[in-house]
Amino acid sequence: MAGKTRKSEASTSSSSGDNNNNRGETVVSDCGRRKSSCGYCKSTSSTSVSHGLWANSITVDDYQDLLDRGWRRSGSFLYKPEMEKTCCPSYTIRLRASDFVPSKEQQRVSKRIQRFVDGTLEVKKSVEATKDPSISASACSEASSSGTKESLSNKNKEKNVGDHITNYLSEQVDNVIRTCSESGQFPCSVQLPKASVKKVSQAKRKLLVEGAEDLMYSSNIAFQIAATIRQARSIAKDASRSAEDNSLSPKIIAEKLAASLDQLANTNGLAIRACNGHINFYTATTQVSSNEDSHIALGAQESATERKDFSLRKSSVHPQGKRRRLEIRLKRSSFDPEEFALYRRYQINVHNDTLDLVSESSYRRFLVDTPLVPVQPTGDSRVPLCGFGSFHQQYVIDGRLVAVGVIDILPKCLSSKYLFWDPDFAFLSLGKYSALQEIGWVKENEVHCPSLQYYYLGYYIHSCSKMRYKAAYCPSELLCPLRYQFCAITKWRVITTSCP
Repeated sequence: MAGKTRKSEASTSSSSGDNNNNRGETVVSDCGRRKSSCGYCKSTSSTSVSHGLWANSITVDDYQDLLDRGWRRSGSFLYKPEMEKTCCPSYTIRLRASDFVPSKEQQRVSKRIQRFVDGTLEVKKSVEATKDPSISASACSEASSSGTKESLSNKNKEKNVGDHITNYLSEQVDNVIRTCSESGQFPCSVQLPKASVKKVSQAKRKLLVEGAEDLMYSSNIAFQIAATIRQARSIAKDASRSAEDNSLSPKIIAEKLAASLDQLANTNGLAIRACNGHINFYTATTQVSSNEDSHIALGAQESATERKDFSLRKSSVHPQGKRRRLEIRLKRSSFDPEEFALYRRYQINVHNDTLDLVSESSYRRFLVDTPLVPVQPTGDSRVPLCGFGSFHQQYVIDGRLVAVGVIDILPKCLSSKYLFWDPDFAFLSLGKYSALQEIGWVKENEVHCPSLQYYYLGYYIHSCSKMRYKAAYCPSELLCPLRYQFCAITKWRVITTSCP
């Protein structure tokens, strides 16, 4: 970098009016054209072309103006793609925060975070496992292997308990079917099928009517019995029994079986109800009318251990997770060992960087060093309550740092620079969530500082599929590299498609 820096330095003082008189001085060095390989199209040759500046210091007003001319910073290095020559043209993209309309997916991310904080979101053990973010990759691998074995062991135990329950319920339904057949309620001459009671998955329970969250097991044996009887009558061509066949519809058969099962003495936490031809087994908390409630026992032969396992299984239907505390802290850009440890884990696990590439010095140059001259709050509407400059926004859950957003707060915008997060919390989509929080921050602070209206998302690169997600934050604008005016991204797409 030093070899490319020219000896002549351009020194300018911010002079945008009286409001900016005390905001420092901008001192930059022209580094000229810079060619390198491209991380977006993965080109190995020097196809990425940009112009560079080294900033000793820069006022927030001057940097705001540079953003609106297509520049951006990495640490103290400022760069601007040469749009006609670079392989992947990069357009500055921004969003007026007050106009933002969240998509359904973005709303789902917010709800998922809220459920996680409330303790109602089911999560994997890996979230609670490793508390030390500096743990080595090999240790993580060993812990993961051990956790996998333990998880498989628990799943096998759970499966065995579940199989015992469903087998027992199937036997009880078979006994009732045999009793009904012997009493003449079902034809004695017909060989009826064996009952099969199956566990109802959580996904299926969500698709059913309200109240189905307590549904644990179900059997469709009534449909099989009705079909078997109809087939037997059809073969025998016994038209005289057609009226009786109609009286043995799946719904009626299911009600007969449920009523017979109701005669069993011990409920053991399950209620039985016939529903549209199905025989459903609910937890004891299910609210149904008294004339429809049916109960069964799991059998006196059940061992004490099996009873305990089943009791635990019932209590886990609606797990009341521990409520978590989510804190979002805004601090001036500075080196923090905990942040660096999280950054190292993120780069190694998410971006597959090697340990030698994730050094403290490279981290400082990239995400800590800043040429922006900080501006402290003035107590009036010209500056937000936190001031202007470079900041780190920390996301902390129950005291554990899970994400850090590196941002610049400028006179007109919050400029998002980088985000790194804990790989254990990937299921929370923290990248999307942090963007929503940053947009919300702009909307809130526009009340105190009316000039602060925009959220800058960095560069939009249409040729890179991984960078197109930024257009999902609507309604966005792209900076025209010729006239330096912002145009709605929908209009911009029409323009670009008509160009050769």
